[in-house]
Amino acid sequence: MNKRWERTEWFREARFGMFIHWGLYAIPARGEWVRSFEKLSNSDYESYFSEFNPDRYDPRAWAKAAKAAGQQYAVLTTKHHDGFCLFDSEFTDYKATNTPAQRDLIKEYVEAFREEGLKVGFYYSLIDWYHDDYPAYGDRIHPMRDNEAYKDRSIQFERYVDYMHAQVKELLTNYGQIDVMWFDFSYDDMTGEKWRATELVNLIRSLQPDIIIDNRLGGHIKAAEPEVYAGDFYSPEQIVPPGGIVDENGLNVPWEACITLNDNWGYHAKDQAYKSPKQVVRALVECISKNGNMLLNVGPDARGEIPTQSLQILTAVGDWMQRNGQSIYGCGASELPKPEWGRYTQNGNMLYAHVFDRGIGPIYFQGLKGKIKKARLLADGSELKVSLPWMAEQYSDTDSGAFIHLIGAELPDDMDTVIALELVTEVINVESRS
Repeated sequence: MNKRWERTEWFREARFGMFIHWGLYAIPARGEWVRSFEKLSNSDYESYFSEFNPDRYDPRAWAKAAKAAGQQYAVLTTKHHDGFCLFDSEFTDYKATNTPAQRDLIKEYVEAFREEGLKVGFYYSLIDWYHDDYPAYGDRIHPMRDNEAYKDRSIQFERYVDYMHAQVKELLTNYGQIDVMWFDFSYDDMTGEKWRATELVNLIRSLQPDIIIDNRLGGHIKAAEPEVYAGDFYSPEQIVPPGGIVDENGLNVPWEACITLNDNWGYHAKDQAYKSPKQVVRALVECISKNGNMLLNVGPDARGEIPTQSLQILTAVGDWMQRNGQSIYGCGASELPKPEWGRYTQNGNMLYAHVFDRGIGPIYFQGLKGKIKKARLLADGSELKVSLPWMAEQYSDTDSGAFIHLIGAELPDDMDTVIALELVTEVINVESRS
């Protein structure tokens, strides 16, 4: 078993986490890219720094919401692209302790989530639109990319990289054990050794040997022999990969789809395009059915509260997870083909049928004839019988198929009805081949 597989064992067991995007951009409330989209200068943005005072910030409430939703870990933005730090860094004055908040908000987050028994992760932006030595004019995304006043400005990029490394060292030294380091993001020639990525990862491993790192420093995580800095897990954004993620040898690569609840990561007051609990549950199931995780985002507002709509969705997802979490935690893909009525997840000889579409008649399980020892509705443990439907030999697959009849025209749970199948012998779980 390789080191990456060992480090990610808890991650692949947890399967479901909370992403939290929070910072000064919660005040303009037009999303976390407001500086870039609206080409706001440091001085344009300064008023938000001067008034940042999240009087309702209660990370214990966040942690309780995550735990109730069934999430096992969290990742919070310690510094986003705007350069503002939620932690008390000795290398900048652009930090929460110098705002009216006057607090190290990261310290409180770490303590709160640990109290709830959740794993703790840090997001850190490689990009910095505030730092004087980060490329501005001509950069593809910097707020000052078109500002002629920045055209001939002299910068020392290595000084910025030194700063970035120093802050990562702070984060991984001052807050105890940290479980995830989530970098964001490489682009164009700003990738790999431009960040002195090998040096950075070696520093991280020296400070936190068991931490897992995403793949956004650059490199080729799917290569047969990936770079030191290529990461422990792949991080597709706003998409669930059609076939999961495998490397050049055909072995599974740990991965995590990061998904927003509406259309923005940071708080956007007018964005009401929220996903339904059903969409969230089914996307989570799809991730697990392809050996992946889901990191579901919330964007707290300027006063420090997770929006009511987000909490309502998390609560509904949590209700489903309370009854059906056994089909998520520690589960992965099955080698059985995707059924027409939904998806499978599997853990050893327990196969979980996630029925999304009731259809007409019995539920058909291709290839499972004689292989089901016991069938139960997972939500309440009630017995389900495997039986041959009337006339099935005339119109269906009775040579290899198994059938379970669900009473009624509607599914017991419209979001996802889970049937737990205890198999006589284990149908190979593809995750075990990694």
